[in-house]
Amino acid sequence: MSEASALGPDGRLPIVVATGMSGGGLSTAMKCLEDLGYEAVDNLRLSLLQPLVSQPHDRPLVIGIDSRTRDFNAQTLLAQISELRARPDLRMRVLFMDAHADALQRRYTETRRPHPLAADRPVLDGIATERVLMQPLRDAADEVVDTTNFSVHDTRRHLTGLFRLDGGPGLSIFVTSFAYRHGVPREADLVFDVRFLDNPHWDPVTRPLTGLDQPVADYITRDPDWPEFFGNLTRLLEPLLPRYVREGKHYLTIAVGCTGGRHRSVFTTHLLATWLKERGYKVGEAHRDLDRKAQVLPVPEDRAATGTNLRESA
Repeated sequence: MSEASALGPDGRLPIVVATGMSGGGLSTAMKCLEDLGYEAVDNLRLSLLQPLVSQPHDRPLVIGIDSRTRDFNAQTLLAQISELRARPDLRMRVLFMDAHADALQRRYTETRRPHPLAADRPVLDGIATERVLMQPLRDAADEVVDTTNFSVHDTRRHLTGLFRLDGGPGLSIFVTSFAYRHGVPREADLVFDVRFLDNPHWDPVTRPLTGLDQPVADYITRDPDWPEFFGNLTRLLEPLLPRYVREGKHYLTIAVGCTGGRHRSVFTTHLLATWLKERGYKVGEAHRDLDRKAQVLPVPEDRAATGTNLRESA
């Protein structure tokens, strides 16, 4: 790849400074961007950042810097990033990989590794120390990716949407279903609650199925409120999405939730993703809680016998 071909559509070289909390997914991010075509340089000394960026490059560049980096100082790094942002030949972005303290602690416990800032102290002490140290970088980041509820696959998919080098303008949209009982996705820009729809959980026929199965689709679309709801949803998004593009937004996450994350939210997410693709958007679709073990609740006899469409629970 020539130096010219490494440039983005705006004629500038894409540079990503990747940083974040230890255990937050920085290693996964570096590998993911390298797979996307970036030249990856990890654990770079701050004194070498500007010389590295000033060299000719035949690929976009991702540079990993965190609290373990020799001569690390958040304010020094921020000052260097500010200088690089001012250069007209570079398109600088800062990525911060993060997770909640309990998730970070669990990851260190599972790997039985000491925290780099608390080798002889509890892991939570190291996390708290690092949080203070890294907060200025988090505040200045262009993209903060919270991996608390992400698998490695989820993390890679999210990063691919943010940093893929397709060279084209426009908006990449990630649509995911979720279960409210497992929490709202932290990365969501727009959240829609479909718990008001009739619930296939209470029908013995559709209960073991998912929103990707036709009987569930038929069940939900028989709800008299469904046509108006989905029509209103698409009418909301149709003028909204071009405005996001106009404002320079490159990536949007839409989350659709129901109680269990298996029926109503899955069907709505799949239909919405199809609708978006038909309008020319780059769309990723996922169902966060579909593979979780379903909570088995008895179907009350009166509901099973009558087949009543109920919107509560499950």
